[in-house]
Amino acid sequence: MHLPYIVFILLIFCFQSCLPSRTFSHAKHPAVPDYSDEYNWVALPWRFDAADCIPQGCPTPDRQDSAAVDVFYVYPTAYIIGTKWNAKISNPRIIGRVGTITESQASVYNNIGKVYAPLYRQAILKSFFNKKSGPLALDLAYSDVKRAFDYYMAHWNNGRPFILAGHSQGSNHLIRLLKEEIDGKEIQKQLVAAYLIGMPVSDTTFKSIKQAQTETQVNGYVSWNTFKYGTRLKPSDYFSGGTCTNPLSWKSDTTLVPASLNPGGAPLKLNRIDQALCGAKINNGILWVQKPIKKGYIRLGKSYHLCDYSLFYLSIRNNAKARTDSYFKKYSAHTSN
Repeated sequence: MHLPYIVFILLIFCFQSCLPSRTFSHAKHPAVPDYSDEYNWVALPWRFDAADCIPQGCPTPDRQDSAAVDVFYVYPTAYIIGTKWNAKISNPRIIGRVGTITESQASVYNNIGKVYAPLYRQAILKSFFNKKSGPLALDLAYSDVKRAFDYYMAHWNNGRPFILAGHSQGSNHLIRLLKEEIDGKEIQKQLVAAYLIGMPVSDTTFKSIKQAQTETQVNGYVSWNTFKYGTRLKPSDYFSGGTCTNPLSWKSDTTLVPASLNPGGAPLKLNRIDQALCGAKINNGILWVQKPIKKGYIRLGKSYHLCDYSLFYLSIRNNAKARTDSYFKKYSAHTSN
């Protein structure tokens, strides 16, 4: 038996042995976060934190001090292995991962928005594949996101326009937040755009919030799930069946957008900008991406899920600025700082 195979078997054994053994209803859960305590936010606009970073060589600075809109950001799953269904937000290992992720993702918006990002008792990765306890763990995680958003609206928003931005599990919670609290309500007028990245979104998910079809359309959402060029998914695969936006053209057609039109990606460490990194094309509801010309962009099998942001860092950054400008042209009344 080859050594790599032995290592693989041991990893699988360890992974399974370090997952929740009790059902959700019989498990003990972490304490409810108090969002009046700034310690329970991974990013706030008046302090220096992970959301204030920018990649080396980035042409636009952090402008949170003067930003006219807010960004409510929810990070993806950082809780992969553990014995609880939901993460304790004071866990130093979780906080470290969350900080790194927030730095590489939420920072994309700091040129146009004041970034608010709550810590939350996120569901363990297994929750997405467990039909009995998984939905309950995700419900608990969502309850934190909703309470954090309610606190932000009650104490910090002051009628300002806002962007909702997330990735993976974070986008999953934002989809629910949009459905239950924003879709078709007066507050929808404050929504510049929702970046629901790394999670499939059906075109029937919302009643009033539509997929944006241009780079400047506001009050809508964009979403994509990135895969190796040529990938075919089965209808039963997790990421199939959603709408898709090409983050290089901000359209939903199937035109291949060449790498020359990619203004720049940024690897996880934010140590450089890689111009003309890769081209992209929509096919059957997912985003096909050409192999990046630089190293540092992780692919797991056929999926570039971990790089949904980093492959298009400057394109997202530029687009958030374009949509913000477009918003103020449409809603001249919402201009207070």
